[in-house]
Amino acid sequence: MVNLLHYYLPGELEREIGRYVEYYNNHRYHESLENLTPADVYFGRKREQLTMRERIKRENYENEANLQLEQRRNQKPAASYKKYTLVIK
Repeated sequence: MVNLLHYYLPGELEREIGRYVEYYNNHRYHESLENLTPADVYFGRKREQLTMRERIKRENYENEANLQLEQRRNQKPAASYKKYTLVIK
């Protein structure tokens, strides 16, 4: 991001603007571009990125479901009560 600082040499300002453009185009996700970077869209990586994102999401969901199932399996069963019969003599 370009700071609101005074730049005394044109080269300093150009460098900072260049850094911001690099960030904006290659690292900053844009909601209007389905949370992709402009570079992903421009270079035709949109489908690849969205497919990879869906695969990761699905794997994480499956891993979480398996973890929860494993935790349920490892839980101790609820205390069972012994049945006693009262015998009166």
